[in-house]
Amino acid sequence: MEEIKINTDIIKLDSFLKWANLVQQGSEAKFFIKSGDIKVNNEVELRRGKKLKKGDIIEFKGKNYKIV
Repeated sequence: MEEIKINTDIIKLDSFLKWANLVQQGSEAKFFIKSGDIKVNNEVELRRGKKLKKGDIIEFKGKNYKIV
């Protein structure tokens, strides 16, 4: 599991994907989120504005990322 450090208390899911360099653009993040390809804490998340906090685990393309 890769740990991704954020500089704020919360970050939105679409912003996290860009911050972690998992996608290049917001439109790409929106596509993956709306397609149901992303899990947050083992549950499919369809809201790109979902607020993430430290300790949350994001699953994307078979890899897990923990926010620290």
